[in-house]
Amino acid sequence: MARGVSSPLLLRRGVLVLLVALALWSVTYLNMAYIFTSRWPARDSQQVKEEILQLSEEYIRQLSKETGGMVDGPYAGRFTAYELKKTIAVLLESMLARISRLESFINNVSNGSLFNNQSGAAASHSAIGIVAGQVKSEKCKLSPEEKEQYPVCEQKIEWMRRLWKSDPCYRGYGVNGSDCSIIRYLSEVEGFCPRQAWSGLENQTLVDARVTYAKISLDLQPLMDILKDPNERQGYAWIRMRISRMWSRWTDAVKSLMSKYSFRNRPKQKILVHLGLLSKQSGWKFAEMQFKGGPLGELVQWSDLITTLYILGHDLTITSEVEQLVEILNHVPAARTPCQSRKELPVQMIYTDIMGLIQFKKRLKVGYAKFSCLFRVLDSFGTEPAFNHRVFAKQNKILTSWGGQDLNLQQFYTMFPHSPDNSFMGFVVDRILNDTERSAEPKRNIALVYGKNDYMWQGKRSYLDSIHARFEVHGTVYRENNKNLVNVPEYVVNHGILSGLDLHELLQKTKVFVGLGFPYEGPAPLEAIANGAVFLNPLFTPPHSSKNTKFFKGKPTQREITSQHPYAEVFIGKPYVYTINISNKTEVEQALDVIAQQTNFSSYVPYEYTEEGMLQRMKAYIENQKFCSHQESAHEKWPPAESVTHILGEAGKSCKDACWDIQKICEPNHFAELNTVQGIANVTWCSSLTQSSNIYYPAVEAKEKVCTKQAEPRLFSCVGSMHALRRLCPCRDFIPGQTALCVGCDR
Repeated sequence: MARGVSSPLLLRRGVLVLLVALALWSVTYLNMAYIFTSRWPARDSQQVKEEILQLSEEYIRQLSKETGGMVDGPYAGRFTAYELKKTIAVLLESMLARISRLESFINNVSNGSLFNNQSGAAASHSAIGIVAGQVKSEKCKLSPEEKEQYPVCEQKIEWMRRLWKSDPCYRGYGVNGSDCSIIRYLSEVEGFCPRQAWSGLENQTLVDARVTYAKISLDLQPLMDILKDPNERQGYAWIRMRISRMWSRWTDAVKSLMSKYSFRNRPKQKILVHLGLLSKQSGWKFAEMQFKGGPLGELVQWSDLITTLYILGHDLTITSEVEQLVEILNHVPAARTPCQSRKELPVQMIYTDIMGLIQFKKRLKVGYAKFSCLFRVLDSFGTEPAFNHRVFAKQNKILTSWGGQDLNLQQFYTMFPHSPDNSFMGFVVDRILNDTERSAEPKRNIALVYGKNDYMWQGKRSYLDSIHARFEVHGTVYRENNKNLVNVPEYVVNHGILSGLDLHELLQKTKVFVGLGFPYEGPAPLEAIANGAVFLNPLFTPPHSSKNTKFFKGKPTQREITSQHPYAEVFIGKPYVYTINISNKTEVEQALDVIAQQTNFSSYVPYEYTEEGMLQRMKAYIENQKFCSHQESAHEKWPPAESVTHILGEAGKSCKDACWDIQKICEPNHFAELNTVQGIANVTWCSSLTQSSNIYYPAVEAKEKVCTKQAEPRLFSCVGSMHALRRLCPCRDFIPGQTALCVGCDR
């Protein structure tokens, strides 16, 4: 009993001793550094400082290894070795972070920035630094070119001048109120300003030059080991089933892609994948409903994203509960401070959804800013500039719970290429047949209705009767506890919810896949077309949008949906897709008669919805999308400037439509080059020039030739249009079948 009582006390004393040692070491370190920098020559000071830092880091890492050897044990509880190990691990991690901060502090002492008695308003904007024993004047000014390339640098400097004392982390990085210390911090740590502006000292402590390269992963089992459910709800069950069923296609696809392109020298990214929609806190019950008729489109996209990232060889951590997320964030040094150094973060990219984004914000608070550029947000219906810009959305009374995220619009990843303002991520069309193959079994006179829930069939009896007069009507409707289906006609052969393989076998026998108007833009119509069925696509007159349809209320988009599946309508069309007014009996019967007489039912899958197409697209995104870079140089942008043409659109047309008229895609990353006096002059003549903050600019007033620049870069928009304005538009080329990539962007 005595041993049981004294052991926790000894362990707590050990922790206390470690803390005291850390405090004494810090004081001694600072005293030594001061003595060395004030009395010793500069060269010797640097050598001693580096030696202290090296020995300190070696000591802490060795201590970490020794404590890491403690055995957890199955009954590890409070005040045991397990608890002590966790405590010491956090302390050691904090000590290493503090060493980095102390090194930065000593750098500032040695170059004199802490002794400069300058204010942010100093007229010369210069600092006197001691470098290698010589007095040097550092001129901290931005050239006109640098202001153009780093558009947010000046406003960040102004903010720092006023509020650099708002958090001690800024002082820890050497900020002391002088312009040079501010610009140095904004260039070295946050990347909002150019390094040349403060002329010189390279802060090596903030740069990790080590690179690990990614290798293609073809073994399925390690991925299955990662996809372990955190609780009894089995949230990953459907995802695991889909990945396993399609695995051979994925491996064939990556081998095909490797025969065409080089996969060497690709930096291996540390990626956190957080499925907020599966969390208990979301309240959406995706996990509970995945085998009971619940929505599967989002799970399809998550399955294919996880598979893509894994096969491309990146380091994945996958979470779906807030508790898991909190556990990760608790081990991130200074995660909740506003200083935006990403050196200390454990990941380079974060894939999540809107719910996951909200969960991150709630836990990180002011520290969210340093994570914000790492996000890639799966967003089924897209987010438009007017809704993303929080201040603009509030002023125009369109702010919703989904909008106001203030991200780069390309950080939103959509299921379909709705708007070029967002990144099209897509998914893979599951199928049994290869593209253009025919089923060995002949088609039967079957029409399969697209609607897993009884309510989706409501009000469609006349439409279904017309189909029933020509085809045998089948359904896959979920019945809870064998309850009667109120809206499903009695002549329908209902199979209930089918597994993926069973559904595809039924689709191979089916001639017509019948849309009812809802759900919008799901993967099922493309899967039906891939299996040789013709899709009946309900036309919407007028189009559905947030103005007239409850489903779109609160969605951060004003997009108008012209049919149940706009992608199938625009990018596929006849003979695979018939977009018809299902309320017009004559139009319905004419389409059905054509299909009934058809003898050739071939498979079709757009390349961008194949495994190879998705791997190609995501590889390009991972390697080229740099959301943490705040530079606006056209030479460093992706897609490259060579793929872009600047045009003046017709009055009333958005840039999305104006570019599509010439068979190009609006490219929002290149609006900045158009939004200058010279950029506008290269495209059109102006009677005068103004500027405004709205989604319609840059543009030219059609009659008076008044040109208007965009005053707020975050409001650059491919979809904005006004009847009296001609939009100035950057339009890029694209690879046929791969609209997300420009010609040459797949290399």
